[in-house]
Amino acid sequence: MKLTLFILLIFHNFLLHAKTSDDFALIIHKPFQSGLVDITQNYDGTLSALGFTYDFKKQSLHADKTYNDPFAYLQNISNKYGAKIELIKVNDKAQIIQSKIIPLTQFAKPASFVKTPANGYIIGGYTMGGSQLLVLLDAALHLKRSVSFGTKNNNTIHKLVSLKDGGVLAIGTSFTSRSTQDNMFQSGLGNDDVCISRFDKDAHLLWTKKYGTQYDDQGIDASEADDGSIIVLSTTHTKMKTAVNISRLTQNGDNIWLKEIPDNGFNEPVSLLRLKDHNFVISLAKTDTMHKKQIRLVKFDIYKNILIDSEISTTYSSQINDLKEFSDGTLIGVGFVRDSFNTDGLAMIISKNLKLLKQEHYGGENYDVFNKAVILANSQVGVAGIHTDKNSNENNMWILKLNKDATIAQIARNTLDFYTQLRQLFQKEIDTKKVIIKKDLTIEFTAKNLYFKAGEYKLGKQQKKFFREFFTKLVNFLYTHRMQVKTLEINGHTSSEWKNSTFSGRFLNNEELSMKRSYEAFKSLFLVQNPTKQKYLTHILKGSGLNYRNRIIINHTEHKEKSRRVSLKIILNKHSHH
Repeated sequence: MKLTLFILLIFHNFLLHAKTSDDFALIIHKPFQSGLVDITQNYDGTLSALGFTYDFKKQSLHADKTYNDPFAYLQNISNKYGAKIELIKVNDKAQIIQSKIIPLTQFAKPASFVKTPANGYIIGGYTMGGSQLLVLLDAALHLKRSVSFGTKNNNTIHKLVSLKDGGVLAIGTSFTSRSTQDNMFQSGLGNDDVCISRFDKDAHLLWTKKYGTQYDDQGIDASEADDGSIIVLSTTHTKMKTAVNISRLTQNGDNIWLKEIPDNGFNEPVSLLRLKDHNFVISLAKTDTMHKKQIRLVKFDIYKNILIDSEISTTYSSQINDLKEFSDGTLIGVGFVRDSFNTDGLAMIISKNLKLLKQEHYGGENYDVFNKAVILANSQVGVAGIHTDKNSNENNMWILKLNKDATIAQIARNTLDFYTQLRQLFQKEIDTKKVIIKKDLTIEFTAKNLYFKAGEYKLGKQQKKFFREFFTKLVNFLYTHRMQVKTLEINGHTSSEWKNSTFSGRFLNNEELSMKRSYEAFKSLFLVQNPTKQKYLTHILKGSGLNYRNRIIINHTEHKEKSRRVSLKIILNKHSHH
């Protein structure tokens, strides 16, 4: 299997590196098993990832205490040695700026989290005692509220869904209690039933309901439709098959319709996404005749009509754990790809009609998986998952940023960082006094053979040779850091004179000449690039004729020869400035 990333040890944390040391990839090691299950972007642009870790304290049980009840013993040790919720906050330089463990007794595992309107978090999970669990944290990660709910046996939460009113919907599975204390509606019909609970923005329970058959039913995912109704993805397991169901509920949880997705082999539903066109798409893992997982995507509307049913066949067994949509309607799916030897994190770019456009694999020679993704404000993608080191059996927390084309993103640089790297790249040209690079990222060409002759705009032989080499190096650098670059300006300049001309004629002639000089440099830069770089440049290039407004003045006198030139200006995206 193709390995895109290799692992290097840096201090106590590991960073994954592909082509450069600037890759946005962070592995967080803990003393014991750990992992990340969800990720979101905060209002300040940082990333927060939800995970679990184990906090094994040194203090032992009281030696003189006797436990007659094994469950009391397990509860006692779970309070000391059980799993813990951990929230990790990371800035745009892939640095951990906050890490907090939320101490809860009898905690088993987190499943999902959402941002609150007050910049806090609501976390969903479940306990070792079999209860579903909702946790409300404020913006400072202080525990404000913890709610346990569900029947008396095994309950799990699979997903939390943000609602338009600021509340959340928890979807999961509840084991039938069969208790005389519970009525039939609460206890359910089969062994497992779909359990859906609605909470307000302060994590107060509004209602909880169960849905199912006499067989085993599981709640997988849900989404809120534009009209406030709820679309639910679930399964029904019988001895013969696993049925994949979609259903629509009212805001109060009353059933509107139920539909079984057409069966074409064994299908396991994984996630549900509401699209910008008001329709929905589900990701399924379909097992083929070779017992290999293939990806199946089904798009449907609010009236349960199947619009697209697409299968993505891959060389290796693959699964999409999470789907997200870009503003242009293309999708990114993250999950895993597996062969006989190892498992890698998988990122797929998928078209509007649910066809594969591109895929990338990330990981080492062991177990790596992407669990969740979030589309960021700048159209990059934050990804959370699990990484396992080579020759290890312990899972670790894993955070990456990907570009819109599924390649790994670079760590954001501020203007000063960019300036320093540019100077390092062109140190030879600076030392030989051919180029000046200013802190505002303006690039001036200062060698005598790089100026234009009076009235001319065509590049000379020496200009062409120099610009060909310079522009190739520059565009390679900009492309590597393309998520930070907004614009590359190519500005043409002139001196202020124009023989035998009026003021208006002098200005207009110089305006035309400066634009022609800009265009010739523009063309020279563009034509020496390969098709991929040319396509990239169409998004950032800007040619301008600046006339003689920025002419070169030395000792209060215009230097006419040096004024006849082109210059470059790099403008970074706002998120790259600090």
